[in-house]
Amino acid sequence: MTVEVQRVDLASWERGITTTVASPRTLFWRRFRRHRLAFASGIFLVLLFAVAILAPWITPYDPDATDLTLAKFGRPAGPSIEHPMGTDQLGRDWLSRLVVGSRVSLTVGFLATGVAIGVGTVLGAVAGYAGRWTDMLIMRLADMLLAFPPLLFLMGMLVGFSRPSATVIAIVIGVIGWMNVSRLVRGEFLTLRTRDFAIAARAIGASKPSIIFRHLLPNAISPIIVAATLSIPAAILTESTLSFLGFGIQPPTASWGNMLQIAFVQMRDNEAWWIGFYPGLFIALTVLAFNFVGDGLRDALDPRSWIR
Repeated sequence: MTVEVQRVDLASWERGITTTVASPRTLFWRRFRRHRLAFASGIFLVLLFAVAILAPWITPYDPDATDLTLAKFGRPAGPSIEHPMGTDQLGRDWLSRLVVGSRVSLTVGFLATGVAIGVGTVLGAVAGYAGRWTDMLIMRLADMLLAFPPLLFLMGMLVGFSRPSATVIAIVIGVIGWMNVSRLVRGEFLTLRTRDFAIAARAIGASKPSIIFRHLLPNAISPIIVAATLSIPAAILTESTLSFLGFGIQPPTASWGNMLQIAFVQMRDNEAWWIGFYPGLFIALTVLAFNFVGDGLRDALDPRSWIR
């Protein structure tokens, strides 16, 4: 009888081990899925990406085609069956322009974030690992750039372009957005360089680039991913602000920012609420979605939260 009880306990113990041990990828997905707002936001962003990619094929009308019969006396036409989101003062379908504008805004957001993350990661890694005068030089440069008002700095850099493209705007936003990323990476490297694996890598004669990019950087990738997720909505808001002020994407190219620029006048003069409501709504939803996904990634990638 005693032997049978021991066999049952051993079998249940093995089953418990089998069910509780999971790969890091499985743990990450399980924890991210528990964050309901992050999971729902991820679905929304996937659908938004699909719309942006398929924009040339799914827009119901040519986004740049004008129809003055719809815009009587320069007043935008309200929502209807043919134009669910109405038209602007030139008779252009607002839904088609909103779809095409998502492509521009997301492109600027991702490209600007890529530039900021790339530059900030390299400079932060070098500063955190090298220390001394290299660290001081890079961090003082970051402090100096952070002292300038970012919006005025961007406007000053773009004032020389009569019609700046989305690529130019994204690069400019990314160039002045690397400072916070570099501070984050530097802080991680200051901790990681004192760990046993970093000391062992130095002891066996590994080169500095090898230690930085092969040993330390993979261990700092989680906060970098979270920072990238939170930087995308900031870049989208920056582009929208610049376009609203007339320094960003120029008409007739549609972006959510210059759509709001048109909306300001039309809502004031013609009470065309739909002109400003829909671009503002999608900017708000996109920024919220990225922020919620960033929160979910932060919880899912934090190993300390897995023990709860």
